[in-house]
Amino acid sequence: MIHKTSVVDKKAKISKSVKIGPFCYVGANVELVDEVELVSNVHIEGYTKIGKGTKIFPFASIGTQPQDLKYNNEKSILLIGEKNIIREYVTINPGTEGGGSKTIIGNNCLFMISSHVAHDCIIGNDVIIANNVPLGGHVEIEDSVVIGGNSAVQQFTRIGRLAMIGGMTGVLKDVIPFGLSIGNRNHLQGINLIGLRRKKYDNKKIMGLDKAYKKIFASKNLHENLNKINGEYKDNELVSEVIKFIEKDKKRPICSPQN
Repeated sequence: MIHKTSVVDKKAKISKSVKIGPFCYVGANVELVDEVELVSNVHIEGYTKIGKGTKIFPFASIGTQPQDLKYNNEKSILLIGEKNIIREYVTINPGTEGGGSKTIIGNNCLFMISSHVAHDCIIGNDVIIANNVPLGGHVEIEDSVVIGGNSAVQQFTRIGRLAMIGGMTGVLKDVIPFGLSIGNRNHLQGINLIGLRRKKYDNKKIMGLDKAYKKIFASKNLHENLNKINGEYKDNELVSEVIKFIEKDKKRPICSPQN
């Protein structure tokens, strides 16, 4: 169903079950899969594909040119998965040649009002981005992350699985999986215990992670600390995930507890 006031390019690929409300614009290279809904006044352009059941609210702008001065009109892609909710005034940009030419968003994510996803971001599943949160270019966010309102994430930052970012936090350093990060310039406040319990992880493994966390951040030399606990928590997949995250990119600063 396409409202008569909307403009949909004839070359766009639109499933029969898509609902397009009044005053929307859909460009030539857009693909809308089954049960996508554009409530009204939604603008979608570029090489953009939106997955099944995603719902987009008024005044969202999707697939428009990246806000990167290095962008030179090269072909780039925006892939949005299934059953996402994209609220009012959200902006999501495609990739650039310097970042692999793709912005990718997983499934079951919620982007609240006025949040922004910049070029070349990679976002997992079940992620919640609260109101007025901008993500800089090349940001990587793993599954089940929650970012509180009015926070900002600097370009190239990584946020690990099931981490939680408190409201009004400036995220300049990578946040480990299961980390709880807050602050004007972010620091760790501990482990996201509530999130882990909601995911029904074994209490012994959560306690083991908490002990390992204290050892990993016992001093500023994280890689030396990791060497000291090498093999001690080999049966705890939560600890292993944190270690792999830290070791994956040794050049990136890791968010640590305050002294």
